[in-house]
Parts: sequence; structure tokens; C-alpha cells
Amino acid sequence: MSENTDRAKTPTTKPKGAAAQPTGQPSQADELLATTAVEGSLAALDEARVLDPSWADTAAQDFLGHSTARVMGNAVATTDVEKLSLDRTVVTSIDSSMSDLIKDAAITDQKRSGRCWAFAGLNVLRAAAIKQLEVPDFEFSQNFIFFYSKLEKANWFLAQMIADADRRLDDREVAELLASPIGDGGWWPEFTFLVSKYGLVPKYAMPDTDSAANSAAMNKHLSELLRRATLRLRRAIEMGDDPDAVRLETMDAAFRMLATHLGVPPTEFVWQYRNKDGDFTRVGTLTPREFAEKYMPDPDVWAVVAHDPRPEISLHTLYGIDRSNRAVGARTANHVTAELEVLKDAAIAAVKAGQPVWFACDVKAQFDKDLGVWDAHLHDYEGVYGVDLAMDKAERLTTRSSAPTHAMCLTGVDLVDGEPRRWRVENSWGDTVGEKGYWTMNDSWFDEYVYQVVVPVTDLPEDVRAALDTEPTILPSWDPLA
Repeated sequence: MSENTDRAKTPTTKPKGAAAQPTGQPSQADELLATTAVEGSLAALDEARVLDPSWADTAAQDFLGHSTARVMGNAVATTDVEKLSLDRTVVTSIDSSMSDLIKDAAITDQKRSGRCWAFAGLNVLRAAAIKQLEVPDFEFSQNFIFFYSKLEKANWFLAQMIADADRRLDDREVAELLASPIGDGGWWPEFTFLVSKYGLVPKYAMPDTDSAANSAAMNKHLSELLRRATLRLRRAIEMGDDPDAVRLETMDAAFRMLATHLGVPPTEFVWQYRNKDGDFTRVGTLTPREFAEKYMPDPDVWAVVAHDPRPEISLHTLYGIDRSNRAVGARTANHVTAELEVLKDAAIAAVKAGQPVWFACDVKAQFDKDLGVWDAHLHDYEGVYGVDLAMDKAERLTTRSSAPTHAMCLTGVDLVDGEPRRWRVENSWGDTVGEKGYWTMNDSWFDEYVYQVVVPVTDLPEDVRAALDTEPTILPSWDPLA
């Protein structure tokens, strides 16, 4: 059964204001284009659809003939269209007050890296750590998780290239991996896998380096190492040699490069702290895994729940994404589908219990970075261009207009008669944007651009929980939710 609710079909934007082009009657350019398009036959398809220069001339005359279009053109020539299209009535209607709120912690900053998934995951864990330790603030090392994420991705890439050795280099999936062998991105299942395997450390034990905060150069050089290894692996297999010799040699090189850029992860550290009342506690020397055992619950406590309204996607079904594990021995990144209200109800329950909610969304749709706000109708693009751009959530996914691009934490919700009005979001873009790094999301934006939440299993309905114990239906690696 596929979801088909009115809420899921809310358009991207609501047409507002004067249009740059009148509607209802075709322009002269439209008539000329239509005439050109019908000339010829299917046998002469290319010729029939060639743009005639006279069509562009007529379109220009039509544009210049409308005062609103000219005014908009002049405005966009000197002003960022993202600022020009802001609907001030929406902007001024947004306030950041919340009826239910988790106490703010110091905002984190992933800087010029794609570590949002790890930052959000660690921010989920630190809320419990702050409460348990009774400290005013605390931060885990994001660099520690980043190091082992890269190491596991390098090993997985090499193992996958051995498995794909009989496929052409221009095969769709092989070419996609070669295009981005070791990106920064990740998902919640990868985060819990890494913490369970390698542990956690406080930030002081492995602080960010320049390459952790600005990963482009490191990624470029690691990618070259892995692409070169791909060719060597294939030659070894063709010669009948053991490709694992190449894999292990490459992993030695990858570790050396990662240690150069990110530092060597600590195998133990001294843990001591002073709580908010000034009382000092010295725990002693701990390993990263011992530290994680104190603050990381069983990963099975949580479930990844997705809202995916595409007609071919069934509700209350466990889905996995092929090639999404990115670590040899890790499980496929799975999610269970549910109605939008299920995601919201579970997120509300978690926030009320003081538990931040990791979520994935299309972060740059209908947003303003300086203001730190999201609303489904924040930008009136139709009013600027005079064209219809509306698609529903399923259509945006299917056409690749939208996809989950960023992970953050929900830390508050404003409820009116039990229904969410807006949400408080802890981002990882530093404290110079939004409200000292915290953002406000109107509930309309949740409907349209939030795709996954990570919530306690106990907060889910029985039919959704039951799906978690089934075998996942595997979606291809190029699925929009991959």
C-alpha cells in the first residue's frame, strides 16, 4: 500500500503576487514554437524540434513587452534571487519560541566538510552525557569518528572493487564509486556501527585538524590512491595473483595518509571532569570502547523511519539501500516506511523525553541561512519568474529535484492543541547563522522536505515495529534516498 495523503501532495511553493507573464493566452513565442514543433514527422524528430532563432527573438520581445517581467529582470540583475524571493509575510510570521524544548548545548561546527551525520549523531549522544555527568556542556570528538569512517570506507571500496572486477569501469555502479571513492557523507546506521566498533573519545583527546574541518584536499589525494589501486587490483586478478596483497598495501597507505591529515586516534585517554556544581571527578584511564559503553545505548534502541510517498514504495515496510553499508561487515543501511504523522508523533515523544532526534532532510530547499529558518513557502519563486514550479514530494523525489542532503537534530517542538506548529533544530554550521546556530523549522517544511527520523523503537506503532523484524526489500544504489 502506498501513501497518498493530501499533506504529501502540498506543492513546493504557493503562487503569490503578480506574475511576470500573463496566463491563459499563449504568447507569440509560444505559437511560433508550437508551429515549429509540429512540422516534420517522427522520422525527422531532431529536425522538427530544433530551436529556430526567430523563436528566441520573439520570446525576447514578449519578455520586454511586460513591465513586471522587466522589473523582475532588473531586480535579479543586482540582487540575489534567494533574497529577492523571500516572502516577508512568511518571514515575519516565524518566531523561535517552543512549548517543549531540550536545553541548548554549545553549537558545533562541521565547517567545510560533509560530516553532518556524525555531528548530529554525537549531538544525540551528548544530550544524555550532559544529563548523566551533570556538566554545563560537553562535546565528543567528531574527528575520531571521521578517521574511522574514512578508514572503513577505504577498505570497503577496495573490497567492492575486487567484487566488481568482472564489470567494466564504465559500469553504472563502478563508475559512480570511482567518481567519489571516499566522500564525507554517511547515515545513522554507519554512525552506530562505528561507535559500536571503535568507541568514542572526548573532543580534547582528538580535536579537529585543518583537514577535518576542510576535507577537500585530503579526499582528493585519498581518491587518487584508491583509483590507482582499482587498476592494480584488476591487473592482479587478470594475472591470477591474490588481490588482497594490493588491498592490504593500499590500506597501509590509506592509514598513513589519514594519520597525516587527521592525526592518530588515541587508544586510551584520561577522563576527568568537573560538574556544574564544581565537584571534581577523576574516572581514570579509559579506552574509547570503555568510554562508549558509558554513553552509547544499544543501537537497536532506535529505528530509522522514513516518509517516502512515491507510489511504488509500500508503507510499514523495511527497505535497504544496496551498497550503503560502506564498511565490510556492516549491515545495509535500512529504514522502515511510515506515514508522516508517525514520524512526527515519535519525534514529539522523544523531544518531550529530553532525547534529541537525528533527522535527514533536503536542507537547502526553501531556506534562508542567515535567518536560520525553513518554511515550505518561504521563497515565492513563481512570483519572481511568472512560471509554475510546483511538484509534490513524491514527484520531487522521482525527478531528483529533492533528496536527503543533510542531517541535524530536532531539539524542540511548539505544540498547539497537541499538533506541531514548528520545530527547533540544532544544526552543525556554527553559531554565526540562525539563532546562535539553532534554527526554526515550520511544520509545513517538515511535511515536504524531511525524509528520515531516528527515534526510539518504543515510540512507534506496532505495525511499524513489526516491519523492523522482516527481511528488507533492497533498493538500488542510485535510489533517491541513497
